[in-house]
Amino acid sequence: MNATSSKNEETYTGRLLAFTIPSRHARGRLVRLDDVLDDILAAHDYPAPVTHLLAEALVLAVLIGGLVKDDGSQVTMQAQTEAGAVSLLVCDYKGGELRGYVEFDEGKLAELGANPSLFALFGKGYLAITFDLVGGQGRYQGIVPLEGDSLAEACERYFYQSEQVPTLIRCAVRSDGAGVKAAGLLVQHLPEGEEGRERLHAKLDHPEWEHVAILAGSLRHEELLDPELSLEAIAWRLFHEEDQVLVQPGAAIGRGCRCSVEHYKDVLERFPEDQRAEMRDENGIVLVDCAFCSKQFGIEI
Repeated sequence: MNATSSKNEETYTGRLLAFTIPSRHARGRLVRLDDVLDDILAAHDYPAPVTHLLAEALVLAVLIGGLVKDDGSQVTMQAQTEAGAVSLLVCDYKGGELRGYVEFDEGKLAELGANPSLFALFGKGYLAITFDLVGGQGRYQGIVPLEGDSLAEACERYFYQSEQVPTLIRCAVRSDGAGVKAAGLLVQHLPEGEEGRERLHAKLDHPEWEHVAILAGSLRHEELLDPELSLEAIAWRLFHEEDQVLVQPGAAIGRGCRCSVEHYKDVLERFPEDQRAEMRDENGIVLVDCAFCSKQFGIEI
């Protein structure tokens, strides 16, 4: 392994770690969220099931967003339904900036008990993952049914159905007196070739992928959340027998709500004057609430 690690080295809390296993045509991402998670969750008084759901979604947003190499690109994950206790979940990740929120029905949620399943929370819904890429690369989106026991399983299905890339994802969330902690692992099998060669990522039973998936699947939730175990140490534990594992620390992760008076003024200026007139209060101010951070902005326009 090109970068060794131990418990005495820096712990990448609030950071993303990227790694690749060249001999297995695999890549992965590890992330652990601590204080940044509390910052995001503090914007709303979420009940425990919603807190757990959003924490998992934020981890997934970083893991998926961390696959995009270009600075300035954004990944948005949205889960939505019309009849569930949770009607909307939105998270996005852009260059180390993370944000997210959940809309839910308190009455329906109270009827579900302490540990509702994903289906109980959403009913029949869908998961959309959108990539907004810089440098003229455009925007693309994949949509899959919101199925499985967790959001992580739904994301695995997205990668296989929308991109034909075998993917394993593990998420861990813990809530205690010290706050909420969450962490995750994503591992993927990459294509070996294109023209004239079989695309490896189209085969879930490829021996290289089976080997990597077995090793990655052995990771326990306790290890993901252990503050004494760095992300490099986790990668070392899982793949230390491989010929080479290349690791690269990612950017620090912070709460990244991008709301501001200037931003909302720019948005409002795109509306016709008659519609802006309907939005103004008796003082000529348009009040705008940010769903992500629960701040209210008074815009004079």
